[in-house]
Amino acid sequence: MLGPHWMVEDLYGRLELPEPDESGATFEENAAIKAVAAARALEGLVLADDSGLEVDLLEGAPGIRSARYAGPKATDKENRVRLLADLTRVNHLAHEPVTARFRCAMVIAEKGAVLGTFCGRVEGRIVRAEAGTGGFGYDPLFIPDGYNETFAELDAQTKNRLSHRARAMEQVLEWLATR
Repeated sequence: MLGPHWMVEDLYGRLELPEPDESGATFEENAAIKAVAAARALEGLVLADDSGLEVDLLEGAPGIRSARYAGPKATDKENRVRLLADLTRVNHLAHEPVTARFRCAMVIAEKGAVLGTFCGRVEGRIVRAEAGTGGFGYDPLFIPDGYNETFAELDAQTKNRLSHRARAMEQVLEWLATR
């Protein structure tokens, strides 16, 4: 997503880096925790993100716990099952739209300090039954505004153009262009 002018290294393979405790109360705080921890140990710029799904009917849940909504080691499927169960539990009427959004916060850090925070979001609604085989996470349950297909049904190019990560990355690229 950064283009050919940047050398990018995925830090998941760097076992010597400490795994920070994502103890923040917001996506921005968790992204900053990850970026600063890596930037203390590495040279150059570090970009980290945190993202998730916020469902209005559930007062913003799963939110920052999106990846762990059904438990610490929950699978994507288990998280989706819990989400649908929670919507049923709050007596959601099937004919009412369940508004939601995907949010992403990206933080750039260097030498242990935050240099910038960039946020993206995509509004949409939750469907009551999974649809589609693409994507991951909550994609089979989320239809972005202006579309009739879930993120899991949309082609990758369309989803990546609309996504919360793409919108945050646009801001990152603008910031990098001025650096």
